Amino acid sequence: MSATVQNHASQVPAPPLLELDHLQVRFGETVAVNDVTLAIQRGERVALVGESGSGKSVTALSILRLLNDAQVSGSIRFDGKDLLASSEREMRGLRGSDIAMIFQEPMTALNPLYTVGDQIAETIVVHDGVTANEARKRAVALLARTGIAEPGKRVNSYPHQLSGGQRQRAMIAMALACRPRLLLADEPTTALDVTIRAQIVELLLELQRDEASKRGMAVLLITHDLNLVRHFAQRIAVMERGVLVESGPVERVFEAPQHPYTQRLLASRPQRTVVPVLPISPVLLEAREVSVDFRTKLPGFRGWFRSGRFRAVAQADVSVRQGETLGIVGESGSGKSTLAMALLGLQRTAHGEIEFQGRPLGTYRGAEQTALRSNMQVVFQDPFSSLSPRQTIERIVGEGLALHRPQMTSQARRDKVISVLREVGLDRTVLYRYPHEFSGGQRQRIAIARALVLEPRVLILDEPTSALDVSIQQQVLKLLAGLQQKYNLGFVFISHDLAVIGAMAHRVAVMQNGCIVESGEIEKIFANPSHPYTRKLLKAALDP
Repeated sequence: MSATVQNHASQVPAPPLLELDHLQVRFGETVAVNDVTLAIQRGERVALVGESGSGKSVTALSILRLLNDAQVSGSIRFDGKDLLASSEREMRGLRGSDIAMIFQEPMTALNPLYTVGDQIAETIVVHDGVTANEARKRAVALLARTGIAEPGKRVNSYPHQLSGGQRQRAMIAMALACRPRLLLADEPTTALDVTIRAQIVELLLELQRDEASKRGMAVLLITHDLNLVRHFAQRIAVMERGVLVESGPVERVFEAPQHPYTQRLLASRPQRTVVPVLPISPVLLEAREVSVDFRTKLPGFRGWFRSGRFRAVAQADVSVRQGETLGIVGESGSGKSTLAMALLGLQRTAHGEIEFQGRPLGTYRGAEQTALRSNMQVVFQDPFSSLSPRQTIERIVGEGLALHRPQMTSQARRDKVISVLREVGLDRTVLYRYPHEFSGGQRQRIAIARALVLEPRVLILDEPTSALDVSIQQQVLKLLAGLQQKYNLGFVFISHDLAVIGAMAHRVAVMQNGCIVESGEIEKIFANPSHPYTRKLLKAALDP
């Protein structure tokens, strides 16, 4: 009888590591998350997907009790412990040690006053109690494991000295520093190129397989990257407007989605809608043999430093014709964004020449330079840091109109702002709100609206869809393609998402270590790449 009892006991399933029971999160009268019930087992990988504003990030933040001015009800249990009833001191002991989080926007999550190495080492010292020297060694090793080149040097870098992808990897290293039992990953690969994304996915899988830890790390992955979900997660949960509408094994949900919203989400794929560029189309923007250098400090002796130079872009030749999209791809730190800033005239060049409509940028002065700015607009990679937190959305989007079209009445300006917001999927109710009140994807749409409101001739888009879920991404890409065809706009489209580049670009330039290693028509490059690095990128995109 004792053997029977023992066998029966062994068949009793282990309690979940994390259990959400009828979770509801309210901000005043607004219900952001409504009646969500979800369990995550030890060592399990669960993906939480849905459109921007659906409540995914709010759900994750409520687990760590990081929501201000929110009324949270229901139950959140971690390893049997009621987190909603825990004291703040108990929560501080859990955060970073047992439960860690990778935030969506690394620039705002990292402290700008400390090096990334200091920030990673601090987490290790506080929770593991090791010496500062040992913590620093582990910080260097973590940066290396997340794919950062020269980790011994980058450990001394401040957040602003790293590219968007490098900052994201540094934050991942910080989250993994103490081997948490539960990792909340809010868009962990948003700013990463396809090759580094594959490394991060393999790293997370490797940590789960690490028998030495004996902790069975579970992962709640919040993402809009359905390809990543298919390759990483075991179960998927789909949220719409704060409600969990469908959940189940990844294979079953992808092959036979039951809810109409899940069906629409899975059907959203970038569709190629570009039209051929006429041979007689004039060149709007051209760069010839452009190089960009940054001054660096080299160690000397007796406390002195020597000045050195780092070449971020070397001998780049690019051009954009009217109605054409030039795609620029490459790994983080390859020089894509630096080249874009040089094209805008916002970054000094060491060599070469850049022309807009056949005229060198350096010859524009006074009113002509002001007009040039209105004709060349940019959407930056990080929407939160590029939007003023002290201005309403109406003022942010309409600021360019106030500067470049002062003759417009306030009502005409407001109507124009409302119109462009509607084009990017937002309505007039957002006019008097502030950037912090929106999700990452919604902020990206506001940044796109701000750039489009002046109807520029050339639009430089630095990862414009990186923070968008697939359905909104499809809408934005369709919007951009429609505007390009309507106004004959020239686009410089920077992205690590080769599917997006394939849908939008006429030509593509592939950058590695500051050099353009291959360029040409998009169909020819994707079908028959000649450079080994291009082949590596395409392989990683198809098989992450």
